[in-house]
Amino acid sequence: MLNFCAWTRLTQKQGVIIFLCGGERTLRKSCGHQPLIYYYQGYTRVGKAWGHELTNNAPSLLNITAMSHIYCQDSHRHKPTHLNYLLNATAQTKCLRHATQIHSQIITNGFISLPFLFNNLLTLYSKCGRPSLSLLLFSTAHQLTRTVVSWTSLISLLSHLPAPFQALSCFNQMRTAGVYPNHFTFSAVLPACGSTSILVHGQQMHCLISKHGYEGYVFVGSALVYMYAKCRDMGLAEKVFVALPERNIVSWNSMIVGCLLNSFHVKALFLFREVRREDLFSPNQVSFSTVLSASANIGALEFGKQVHGVVVKQGLLTLSYVKNSLMDMYFKCGLFDEGALLFNSLGIENRDVIAWNVMSMGCLYNENFEEACNYLWVMKRAGISPDEASYSTALHASAHLAALDQGTLIHNQTIKSGFSTNTCIASSLITMYAKCGSLDDACQVFEEIDNPNVVCWTALIAACQQHGKGNHVIKLFEKMLADGLKPHYITFVCVISACSHTGRVEEGHAYFNSMEKVHGIIPGHEHYACMVDLLGRSGQLDEARKFIAQMPIKPNASVWGALLGACAKYGNLEMGSEVAGRLFELEPDNPGNYILLANMYAHKGKLREADHVRRLMGINRVRKEPGCSWIDVKNKSFVFTVHDKLHARTDEIYEMLKKVKELVTNKGYVPQTQFAVNSAEELKEESLWYHSEKIALAFGLLALPAGAPIRIKKNLRTCGDCHTVMKFASEIWKREIIWANPCHVEDLHKLFFQPCQVQTPIRVRCSVSVSLPCANSYPPANGEAATVWNCVATETSSHGNWQILMEEAKYLD
Repeated sequence: MLNFCAWTRLTQKQGVIIFLCGGERTLRKSCGHQPLIYYYQGYTRVGKAWGHELTNNAPSLLNITAMSHIYCQDSHRHKPTHLNYLLNATAQTKCLRHATQIHSQIITNGFISLPFLFNNLLTLYSKCGRPSLSLLLFSTAHQLTRTVVSWTSLISLLSHLPAPFQALSCFNQMRTAGVYPNHFTFSAVLPACGSTSILVHGQQMHCLISKHGYEGYVFVGSALVYMYAKCRDMGLAEKVFVALPERNIVSWNSMIVGCLLNSFHVKALFLFREVRREDLFSPNQVSFSTVLSASANIGALEFGKQVHGVVVKQGLLTLSYVKNSLMDMYFKCGLFDEGALLFNSLGIENRDVIAWNVMSMGCLYNENFEEACNYLWVMKRAGISPDEASYSTALHASAHLAALDQGTLIHNQTIKSGFSTNTCIASSLITMYAKCGSLDDACQVFEEIDNPNVVCWTALIAACQQHGKGNHVIKLFEKMLADGLKPHYITFVCVISACSHTGRVEEGHAYFNSMEKVHGIIPGHEHYACMVDLLGRSGQLDEARKFIAQMPIKPNASVWGALLGACAKYGNLEMGSEVAGRLFELEPDNPGNYILLANMYAHKGKLREADHVRRLMGINRVRKEPGCSWIDVKNKSFVFTVHDKLHARTDEIYEMLKKVKELVTNKGYVPQTQFAVNSAEELKEESLWYHSEKIALAFGLLALPAGAPIRIKKNLRTCGDCHTVMKFASEIWKREIIWANPCHVEDLHKLFFQPCQVQTPIRVRCSVSVSLPCANSYPPANGEAATVWNCVATETSSHGNWQILMEEAKYLD
């Protein structure tokens, strides 16, 4: 350091502060002037813990230009105000080395007992990213040093970590020590009560606030409103809000954000209108961002555009917080170009990680999974370090594409970036591997999680359910309950669906009944659809029909679709035609309902009625999507359709197809002509061998190395005949064959030397994903891999908060 000072030839006027630990040093007259100020500071009075910290953080030169004016040339001792200034300046730079140096000066000068220095130092370590040092400092402090301000600082620190239970424990210790909380203490501890989501904690704190007489303080009241909102009790939150003697913008924002958290989106829009009518204050960036998120979640595009206009008028469009929310609103409302225009207007230098994440999510909302993956790498090239939301978005896009290579590459990046222990990314990895057909890798990711939360458990349960491991799903669910975790809404969808696939009718009923009685979860349409499927699979069609009639909520298309699938399975044409009629009213644009009914008529020999249903599709302008399959070879996707002869190796492919037919026939294969409903009777058996997945299989056997897994992707469901052929091919060639339908997450098959145990697919499809929305994609074109995905999903916020998504896929035969 002394050499550096001499090299810079600092003059007397550029006073420099040098902290030296453990030995006297003198700065010689290297600059042609008198020696600069130095301090001999041995740290004999520093405790062992702090001495170790100082040893690991060697002395460094502080910001000379910012602090040189504090000290004069003749100073030989710090003043408390000087040290306090240093603490405040270091809080801006958040440099841990500077913090430890200033700490040593406070100790050696005997100022550690001064409350304002002690409190600032306590906060500084937290701002430097070392809350453990703040806790150590507080625990070693003298009892007299621990004032109400110190306790409040520590409680606030723990609340924001977040460590809510530690914050509440600290609050109780403060009261036990005889220190009375003030209004600032209560405003610091209330967020901890909200973070626990345990209402009784907040109610007890509310009673204590009333006893101390702080209920009338506006910021305490605002914290109470937000606490009740986080505890999912908007009734109490509104009562506190109405009773406030004075309201400011923070109070209004607490109510608006609370409505957003509890999905009262229309109420949030109404409150925003009320804020606009206030004369004393106007909405700020929090108000605008929240109401834009609420508008996006209910698709209120016109309202969102009006808010956009107000934002421009008030000059808040330059705030990244507001602009990101605007982008998110336009993306969720389907106006991708408007959102992309806002993103491009930011400029590369002004795009933070949140802006990049919102743009990536916008690609997912608007069916562009390839671009969503690409934005991760573009972001890295722009010098922005991806966060957990960035990686989770890219993983989700890879899952939709069933792009295993891309997913493993992203997995590699998460490990290099230090996110391998992040539970949000871990749950996304589980989903990605499961949708790409690699259940073993999904299980391996789960096993490496130290403390899996309910999202991780649900992701693994859904993965096993997608792969037809119904019995394992039940075991995992029981183990999760034994670990003391509360199941999620989606967890029960997966569990009841697994009961349906494994024929566990009684257990399925028991789990369904326990939802509300034991776990306090109100069943939704997805659960009722799974129950209908449970009864339908077991042949109890009349019971399923009665179950629908007794539903407390109006059945939607997924519920009726489950019953239609059961009618098709058991050939109940009378009930099936009635149910199909209801579905034609609920979703007239869904071709799967028409096709299923037409196939039912065809199987019963009623070809005239089947033709009538198909003509009805033409009248209603409903078009069935053509089926296609694609396979990746050497980083290139090859697409095949029915009777495809456009490939350069067509002759070889059809020769291999003949070989496959001969070998599987010798193994006992019998054509299932019922899956060739659109062909003439004499051509049915032959037409089965021109299905796109069989052609893709033949090409995979030709193009991929011996023993390599064959991964085939489809945009429609795989027929039973192709399933049988794949099973025999796996045995004959001793190869792992995986074919996945990303638009029907349960239609995922994996064969390896043994018969596949995947059950007949049902109408309702569910998968578990985290922190990201799902979207639609289209079949591959011009050699590019893509998928078809039709679904409805809950949304995530623009700040990367994560939640499980429900997906309802169309039934396409």
